[in-house]
Amino acid sequence: MLTRRVPVEGGYPDPVEIVVDDLRIPAYTGEPLAVALLAAGVHAFRRAPSGAPRAPLCNMGACFECVVDVDGRRGVRSCVTPVSAGMRVTTGEPR
Repeated sequence: MLTRRVPVEGGYPDPVEIVVDDLRIPAYTGEPLAVALLAAGVHAFRRAPSGAPRAPLCNMGACFECVVDVDGRRGVRSCVTPVSAGMRVTTGEPR
């Protein structure tokens, strides 16, 4: 059950489900993917070559700390990518 509500023009966004590392998580259509991941408790979006966890830093697409793989596309910046129903997201590997 989603508890956060983000009003948008014309009402509230539609709740959808996305798949992150084979786990189904709730999200809202159009919200930034990074927001959905953080709200679901995902705190490591990728790993640095040293193995250190990395997550969103700038939240405007400039730092690339939030990159994930989305629907087979590598290196997608999650902070500027809107959620859509059925997205398949993979976190993890160093870039």
